[in-house]
Amino acid sequence: MLSTIVWGTGNVGRAAIRAVEAHPALKLAAVLVHNPDKVGRDAGDLGDLGHELGIAATDDIDAVLATRPHAVVYAASGDIRPDEALADIIRAIRAGAVVVTPSLYALYDQRGAPPELREPVLAAIADGGGSLFVSGVDPGWGNDVLPLLISGLGTVVDAIRCQEIFDYSTYDQPDSVRYLVGMGQPMDYEPPMTAPTVPTMVWGGQVRLMARALGVELDEIRETLDRRALDATVSTLAMGEFEAGTQGAVRFEVQGIVEGEPRIVIEHVTRIHASCAPDWPMPPDGVGAHRVIIEGRPRIEVTVEATDEGGNRSAGGNATAVGRLVSAIDWLVDAEPGLYDALDVPLRPAVGKLVRREP
Repeated sequence: MLSTIVWGTGNVGRAAIRAVEAHPALKLAAVLVHNPDKVGRDAGDLGDLGHELGIAATDDIDAVLATRPHAVVYAASGDIRPDEALADIIRAIRAGAVVVTPSLYALYDQRGAPPELREPVLAAIADGGGSLFVSGVDPGWGNDVLPLLISGLGTVVDAIRCQEIFDYSTYDQPDSVRYLVGMGQPMDYEPPMTAPTVPTMVWGGQVRLMARALGVELDEIRETLDRRALDATVSTLAMGEFEAGTQGAVRFEVQGIVEGEPRIVIEHVTRIHASCAPDWPMPPDGVGAHRVIIEGRPRIEVTVEATDEGGNRSAGGNATAVGRLVSAIDWLVDAEPGLYDALDVPLRPAVGKLVRREP
């Protein structure tokens, strides 16, 4: 069994605890937390497992890494603390651990990452013998391995479009929804998530990954943005009211341009209420979905809906992304130390997971 640490217990970390506990080759060895209120709580409680695991959460990073774990699932956010997240991850790699994480956007396409980010990671790998695999929680598989797999079913492929379509009133991160994405803010407010160059920073690596796999050269990466105001004030169960005239929906694209045309596109369509921008793409059930569209002959469209934590669609998306990362751990442990991306790490079947593990 490979000793595995989960570092962070937010939306991603909860799913990571469940994924590690369910994996037949892994053993949850410790859970690291930042919030002092979580210190001492049982991992099963933090992971919403419904039973205790006998592992108390700790904030003692030195003590945990001193045990030389085989792997670390780094689930702490890197959205507003990228430097701190990088430092944490390098620390774990230097301790000899395989690290999997969604937290460093620029390393989704690690070959195209800036030297100031890539070189410290490579130095840590050389010193400590660990590895790093970064993939997204939007989810990564929906913007790399899934569209590439489906593209191989086509006779002619003209364009690939990956969509995330969500009602954000179900998303359990009110500050991110209101301030990072801008829902409920005046229309002259510039949401940090959609500010110029930010979508490319976050999703451009996945566009480049697909281009590399498809053997095409990108002319450039472009961004488009559209925002809509609410026609009427709406009330949500999780986050309260959003006033008329404030942002109620946002739609943006990160476009990989090939021979002057957008051929590889990652698109996000996000609403706080279904009444806003009804002419934009809708998820089948009105809540949320990930969709891949292959334009060509034949035209292929695949929609994925995942739920977790009592039917929550956002939690389901997080869980599938975490599943991709955690399922890679034993492969990475067997591989040479290195810096890996989604094209390096195979998408693997759920070997051994069809048998229920008893509490």
